[in-house]
Order: sequence, then structure tokens, then C-alpha cells
Amino acid sequence: MWEIKLFGTDLYHLVAAFVIYSMLGWLVESIYMSFCNHKITNRGFAKSPFCPIYGFGAVIGYLVLSPLRKQYVLLYFVAAFLATTFEFLVGKLMIRLFGELWWDYNDKPFNYKGIICLESTIAWGFYGLGIVCFLHAKVYSFIDRVSHEIGIRIISVILLIVLVDYIIQLLKAFKVDLSKPKEAIMERYRSFRAR
Repeated sequence: MWEIKLFGTDLYHLVAAFVIYSMLGWLVESIYMSFCNHKITNRGFAKSPFCPIYGFGAVIGYLVLSPLRKQYVLLYFVAAFLATTFEFLVGKLMIRLFGELWWDYNDKPFNYKGIICLESTIAWGFYGLGIVCFLHAKVYSFIDRVSHEIGIRIISVILLIVLVDYIIQLLKAFKVDLSKPKEAIMERYRSFRAR
């Protein structure tokens, strides 16, 4: 399964890169927000140090943007546009699913409904340049330093921990009490589906 080829690389490298970018994204954003808030801030949805929006964004972004590797200006603008579009779509999905947005750009200049803003768009362009021109090769080099078998075990353990963590947090977010009878849980599910 791990050797399946997608977009010119194997599934093992894609999943490992997703895990690394998800953890790096959590780290960078948590440090930035801790600095802004003057206190330690966990920017993840759950308790684990993992933000899948960064994992998906970085891996998909690299796959889409890598053909522009030598065209820096075009790469910058395409990365800024695509990442901002991705952030907007994720924001709208979060509002639809959870009734709230987990970030707020309303205090930033040139924002749209607090979901996206010019400051982040500018930053996304630089992140795209950094990932395509520098970071992705380093991430793959790091992945290749670990034996395939150990890497699969590490990835599996991390994803299992994150899965359990996210299930617990989703149950809390939807106010599901597992001690309630099955019908009460099904009613919450039907209420969620009706949104």
C-alpha cells in the first residue's frame, strides 16, 4: 500500500510529509500566536500538536506549485492565491460544520468577513516559495533518513493518536455525551446533518 504512486511520488512520502507539515504548521502558528497573545497558545483543534490544514496545504501546494519552481514571481502569486482560496474554503466549511471559525481576521486590514486577509495572503505567498524552493527537499531528506519500516510505525502511531484526539474533540464540539442512550446521540447526528 505504501508504495502506491501518486503524483510522481509514493504514498509513504506523501503521508510522512503530511504528518511533518501538520506538526510544523502547529508549531509555527502556536509560537506566533503565543507571542501575539503574550501567553502559551495551542493553535490546534485538539490537544495534539497537529494542524492538518497545514499538512494538506503544504503537500497539495507543493504538488500543484512545483512545476513553477524556477519562476519565483509567478510561484509567489499563485501560491498566495491558492492558499488564500484554500483558507477561505476551509473557513466556510468550519462555519457550516461547527457554527464558528477558529481564527478571526476582523481586526486585520483588508480582511473579508474575518476569514481571509491581505496580511495572511502575503505570508502564504512566501510560505509557498519556501516550501517549493527549499523546505520540501529537506522534508523528503529527513523522511529518507528513517528506515521505511520504522517510518511506517512512527506515522501509524502519530496518526492513531491524532485520530483518537480528534474523535474526542469532535464529540466535545458536538456536545455528544456517550453516557446517553443511542437515540439521543442519533438525534444530535440528525440535527447536525440538517444544517
